[in-house]
Amino acid sequence: MVKETELIFIPVPSTGHLLVNIEFAKRLLNLDPRINTITILQLHAPTSPNAAVFARSLVASHPQIRLHDLPVLHDPPPLDLFHRAPEAYIVQLVKRTTPLIREAVSSIVESSKSNSVRVAGLVIDFFCNTLINDVGFELNLPSYVFLTCNARYLSMMKYLPERHRRVGSKLEWSSGDEELAIPGFVNPVPAKFLPSGLFNGEAYEAYVELSPRFGDAKGILVNSVEEIEPYTFGYFSRQGEDYPPVYPVGPILSLEDRASPNDEEAGDGDRIVRWLDDQPECSVVFLCFGSRGSVDELQAKEIAQALEVVGCRFLWSIRTGFVETTDPSDVLPEGFMGRVAGRGLVCGWAPQVEVLEHKAIGGFVSHCGWNSTLESLWFGVPVAAWPMYAEQQLNAFTLVKELGLAVDLRMDYVSGRGGLVTCDEIARAVRCLMEGGEGKRVRVKVKEMCDAARKAVMDGGSSSLATARFIDELMEDGSG
Repeated sequence: MVKETELIFIPVPSTGHLLVNIEFAKRLLNLDPRINTITILQLHAPTSPNAAVFARSLVASHPQIRLHDLPVLHDPPPLDLFHRAPEAYIVQLVKRTTPLIREAVSSIVESSKSNSVRVAGLVIDFFCNTLINDVGFELNLPSYVFLTCNARYLSMMKYLPERHRRVGSKLEWSSGDEELAIPGFVNPVPAKFLPSGLFNGEAYEAYVELSPRFGDAKGILVNSVEEIEPYTFGYFSRQGEDYPPVYPVGPILSLEDRASPNDEEAGDGDRIVRWLDDQPECSVVFLCFGSRGSVDELQAKEIAQALEVVGCRFLWSIRTGFVETTDPSDVLPEGFMGRVAGRGLVCGWAPQVEVLEHKAIGGFVSHCGWNSTLESLWFGVPVAAWPMYAEQQLNAFTLVKELGLAVDLRMDYVSGRGGLVTCDEIARAVRCLMEGGEGKRVRVKVKEMCDAARKAVMDGGSSSLATARFIDELMEDGSG
């Protein structure tokens, strides 16, 4: 007689995706004692050399979460593909790893049977959608897609196959300003806000391959909140049997078990928090552009000039060329640090969660990565939208135009396309964020969503109920 239930998670080897997958695994284990074990398959990629160490640090105090290391590929996709079209690289990586994944899942299922444990299903990253057929169907395991983005991103992915059927593979996005009527969005979406990969032939093909596979899933788990995106979740609830059920299970955040920084970074984090402790409440604007968001010397100088012009307190996490720096002298204007002494702090790495939850922080100039967006909403910090890459332009459009939860800095900016965001643009957005007017309205709305997000994960909240429905379906699948 089967007494225990196990789930198998398959995330892509990226720190942002791993973090959310592991936090969701913890939530499932805490929410329902019927789930006893969650095994996470660890793919390896030279583009994320520290992913395995990062994952081990996140699960160190959670023995019910097991990490299953897959062998390192002898023939990973070429690195130049990652630099040209990261979406295509990830899809190729998953395909080349599929035989290893199938073998690992089959072995786990057989081993579990001998221990009276039932493997209830697969929870797979949306970049691993090809595994629904290639592993899930083959091994008779229900597959649930885990979307680390928001519900409007899912709307875009549902819309893409239909768009592709009409225009073919010619990438006929007539112009960046062409407005697309995407179901699930309140407003028409200018094409320039779609992920930049859709304008790249290799990445576009990856999207075209991934997007229809959502429809093959048993269900889709979305890291968002029903109260934050009611229009879009309402759209999916009306699809009935024409589309898999969509579960709003967010916000899934890592607020405690962050991977430990090295000694130097830990000391820098302490220095940052001590500095914030000395600042007045809601007086500091935080500038940070994520793990891959970097600026060149010219752009850094425009930011520095804007911060001088505005004159507000600031904490600025600088990255140049994807390298964190604690020595800004190479990219900042001469004498800048002396002129802002006492009201500004510049650093390389910053402990983002500790910063955003600090009472001194009054605004966040952000790349609009979805993890960072949820963290800012959780702590009630309004955002100025300055996206950099991937789906961040679509997130920015969602926050600014669809939801009124952010101030527009330059929400159609794409770092890979060049272009300079000027001192005047940055100064205008920071003033708006910190001094009132539109920023005040955004701040009120963000506070409302902060309260909604926190209620959603409480007992009886919308996300807790959606997660419970997902678990009940898992259990029902195995009872027959």
